[in-house]
Amino acid sequence: MDKELNIEDFKKNFKSDILEIIEKNPRREIITIKSESILPVAKWLYKEAGFRFIIASALHTKRGFEIHYHFSLDSLGLILNIHVILDKVKPEIESLSNMFNASNWIEREMHELFGINFLNHPNQDKLISEGNWAEGVYPFRKEFKSDQEKR
Repeated sequence: MDKELNIEDFKKNFKSDILEIIEKNPRREIITIKSESILPVAKWLYKEAGFRFIIASALHTKRGFEIHYHFSLDSLGLILNIHVILDKVKPEIESLSNMFNASNWIEREMHELFGINFLNHPNQDKLISEGNWAEGVYPFRKEFKSDQEKR
């Protein structure tokens, strides 16, 4: 199966969940989906399309808390980034830890640094910060000035 078939298959299976598709280069696509679709999307990528989970990364932007889930189809050298944007006030999403052991620690780290709640995660205890900052403090969260404050 080639890249175009993989992307077309993805579109066909998840057309109502896709918010945006960006081709970064011939071997990397970024697909923004509704956050509530992460479990069926990840399951399909792994079980049906043959992708493997690599890692996830998060950032805090004016749009909210953003997570990029990185998947690879090694046979084609294709990297697929599944991108979600979470609520600014109550960032939460289903955990992939029950599907991919490899996501366990990175979800714990994102929880600890950003305060993102991974629903149904088996253990969101602190991983890196024991005693380094106060409870409820998330050091990678940013304070954004409102549009009114900028004027």
